[in-house]
Order: sequence, then structure tokens, then C-alpha cells
Amino acid sequence: MKQKHGVQITLAPPNLPRVEVAAKGPSRGPDNAAVTIVEFSDFQCPFCGRVFPTVEKLMKDYDGKVRLVFRHFPLSFHPNAEKAAEAAACAQDQGKFWQMHDKMFSNQQKLAVEDLKTFAKDIGLDQGKFDKCLDSGEKAAMVSADEKDGESAGVSGTPAFFINGIFINGAVPYEQFKEAVDRELKGKG
Repeated sequence: MKQKHGVQITLAPPNLPRVEVAAKGPSRGPDNAAVTIVEFSDFQCPFCGRVFPTVEKLMKDYDGKVRLVFRHFPLSFHPNAEKAAEAAACAQDQGKFWQMHDKMFSNQQKLAVEDLKTFAKDIGLDQGKFDKCLDSGEKAAMVSADEKDGESAGVSGTPAFFINGIFINGAVPYEQFKEAVDRELKGKG
């Protein structure tokens, strides 16, 4: 039609479905950011480890415009994932969630309980409080609640992201995250 009559028809892109996902848990970025990314992740998941630097780059490139919220989704076939999630929650109690998060993703092959306790020492946690928290299993219910919320939102594997409620499944390339964030920022402008 364009060649013959010089007319071009452009259609607006379809509205993507949005899922209500509670943005509760440890977060980085401003609470009032135009874009909130809720990440469901597993510290032992190789794909989660692979996307870790991508998410870090995104947070740096969109500093002040994006909020990242971490939710736990340890997969049952990763034997150390549950305790690693609990360790992160115990570190959160001492204000060092992100330091533990980074340490575990940088050492995914070493997530046994003894390793987690060494990481706690390395990042300067009160060792007695951390060990008591981790050994007691007191964070297991919180981790389980995150998993249930993820399942309710349609998460079945990790990593899984919700960008202002729009589902992105897997360790996708940076460009796909950028496109989604830019689309959301444009919509808020």
C-alpha cells in the first residue's frame, strides 16, 4: 500500500499484560522510582548468576530511575539454595543483604552452610547473631512466602523479573531489559 499510494499505516504496540507483584523485600534505588523491577532469584542458579552483571549494569545506567526489589525463589533441585536464601535474609537483619547477595553470586559453587558462615565473617556481620539466625531456620517461612508469591505471579523458574508488572522470564540480554525500562519510562513521561 505504501509503494502504490504513499500511505503507511502504523499500529501502536499492544499493551503487555501486567501482573500484580508485591515489591517487598530488600531493595536498591529510590522508593518512588518510575520503574520498579521485582526479581525472583536463586543464589545457586547458574542463569541467575549469569544475569547478575546485567542487572548491575542496568542499575548503574538507570541510577535514580529504577528500583530493584529482590525476592527469594530457591529451586528444589539446588541443594544449597534454600540455606543461601536464609543466609541473605539473616544478613539483611544486620543491614548487609546486598553485600551477602553479591558475595554469594560471586561464589556460586561454594554455598554450603560453612561457606555462608565464612561469607558472613568476610562482610563483617556479627558472627554469633548470624550463626544463630541461620542455624535456627528462622528465615525459612519468609523465604517460603516469597516462593508462594512468585508461584502466584506465574514464576516457575529463575531468574524471573517483573518490570512494573510486565513479566520477563530468564537471563535475557541487557538490550531486552533496556527496551522494557525505556518503554516504561516513556509511558511515565
